[in-house]
Amino acid sequence: MNSETKLISTEKGDMDQTIVAQRIRRARAVAAAGSLQEALQTGKLPETMDVSLSEAIILGLVQQRVTRFIGIFGHGSTEIAEVLRVYEAEGVVKTFAVRNEIEATHAATALRWVTGEKSAVVTSIGPGALHAFAASLAPLSDGLGIWFLFGDETTEDEGPNMQQIPGHEQDQFLKLVSVMGPAYKLHTPGAIHTALTRGLVATEHPIRPGPFYLLMPMNTQPEILTDFHLGSFPSTPPPPLGPAADNGTYQDVVDQLLRAERIVVKVGGGAHGAGPELMTFLELTNAVAVTSPLVPGLIPYSHPRNMAVGGSKGSICGNYAMAEAELLVAIGSRFVCQSDCSRTGYPGVTQVININGDVNSALHYGKTIPLVGDIKATLSLLNTTLGRSGKSRAGQPSPWLEACGRKRKEWEAFKQQRYDTPCLYDEIWQREVLTQPAAIKTALDWAGTHDVISFFDAGDVQANGFQIVENETPGQTFTETGASYMGFASSALLATAMTSRPFYGLALTGDGSFVMNPQILIDGVEHDATGCLLLLDNRRMAAISGLQKDQYGNTYATNDSVEIDYIAWGNAIKGVHTMDGGFTTRSLLEALDKARAYPGLSLVYLRVYAGDNPLGGMGVFGRWNVGNWSKETQALRHQIAL
Repeated sequence: MNSETKLISTEKGDMDQTIVAQRIRRARAVAAAGSLQEALQTGKLPETMDVSLSEAIILGLVQQRVTRFIGIFGHGSTEIAEVLRVYEAEGVVKTFAVRNEIEATHAATALRWVTGEKSAVVTSIGPGALHAFAASLAPLSDGLGIWFLFGDETTEDEGPNMQQIPGHEQDQFLKLVSVMGPAYKLHTPGAIHTALTRGLVATEHPIRPGPFYLLMPMNTQPEILTDFHLGSFPSTPPPPLGPAADNGTYQDVVDQLLRAERIVVKVGGGAHGAGPELMTFLELTNAVAVTSPLVPGLIPYSHPRNMAVGGSKGSICGNYAMAEAELLVAIGSRFVCQSDCSRTGYPGVTQVININGDVNSALHYGKTIPLVGDIKATLSLLNTTLGRSGKSRAGQPSPWLEACGRKRKEWEAFKQQRYDTPCLYDEIWQREVLTQPAAIKTALDWAGTHDVISFFDAGDVQANGFQIVENETPGQTFTETGASYMGFASSALLATAMTSRPFYGLALTGDGSFVMNPQILIDGVEHDATGCLLLLDNRRMAAISGLQKDQYGNTYATNDSVEIDYIAWGNAIKGVHTMDGGFTTRSLLEALDKARAYPGLSLVYLRVYAGDNPLGGMGVFGRWNVGNWSKETQALRHQIAL
């Protein structure tokens, strides 16, 4: 090694100081103007300058109002980290360093879901990127636009890069992430405009937004784009779609609706934002609704036409409406296996009307009249067509609504019976402890009273939770059922620190989910999260234990004998306000009140019941194509032939 080479490899901060100074001036100008576009228009910045690819990426994202970055830096992202350091120092962006890339993805997902604010998850190459990639299944499943900035192997192929996928093929990370969704590798710095445009389309898609994976080779990140035009970044999101085309279809739909006596409307996550139009539609058709766990409150729970959730973990009234209906109107639904009992949930349906922006989803069932377009606009036009027919059923007597109403009363009585028996004796705890239904109901009622936003984690807490939720308006409860990713709820509390629209969060999680992503206890304190982690401990993966017992009469490998002192765990981290929730609804409420009064992150620990007593859970009222139920479920599906 000659002396010059040695100097380059060991000298700290050998970056061209002219580049650094120019970068600082650009960041300062953007901050002073309030946006890149304003800085260019007012002359605070010239239109063309020499910038590194890494800085162009950040400026391009800032132009799209992506100003929050969360993740873990590594050798694959030190250059992008340096740009973010400069731009954060000038107040343009904010970076949240965390301890797990899965946590980062969940927090970014919650931020977009609750507030609509955008963010990007930043990782190194290899394991870190793969962690975030795995967790991106959640925003992909739930339709939320998140940017992912992954370090990638160098483009000159000088030999294997540490942490790349081993092998002798090009672009293996690009191939891998492209399976999940739109992706782009910045092999050539000049392609930055295309990469940013494709990311804009993916994350802001009018029907189904989702993740976008931008791969940043380690050697192209610092490359200089000479005379780069700063005003050329894309910023205009894709326009919304209009209503579904007519061609006589709307009249066909109206004719079918007026002939049917028993209409059920399945409300999926895609119906978000179309609540008023949906309510009008239900009245005009004398239909009842069965909702997805993704849209609690879109139809007020107290509304007599709301039959709550349906599916393999549905409600008595929801599954009754699905089973007895003759016509199904599916609105914005992906038909996940649990939501329609693995395609057996509508045995009496002879006609389907499917309103969806996605062609494949709109044609999921046979016997379908598809209306493909924006859901809100399509419902509005359909309501107008119904009104013009002069034959709407608004205000007419409805035996169908009365029958469903009786089942709704049965469901309410079923739930109340569990709330009236809040404690049961548990063999593990050797005493009476709260049941999950009682604990969740208490916590949700408390959240509603105190303007708290609730997040549900995967597992038994989630399944019991979405059967219990009784929201009157949207945006109060978020249940990640798309991927059912364990650890989502606790990580979601970090969004309270990332947002410019402050809110207090309540994460309802089980012991199994919590130990998969406990980093919030550290990162929540570091970044000033404000929320409460309600940890329901039943010393097992109760959702799977229950499934095993129902299917095979035994449980296997879904619990262990390791005792964990979660209160000591919480107390070990300075800044976490840790409390025992006790053994009664009153003691739980007292703990939640103390948590809400604390200006930071709290952990409320609660032992809960797990066992065979039916009052200990919300029950199962549907079918599912899993395990030894598969043969019967599949046979029924083919018999129904829907």
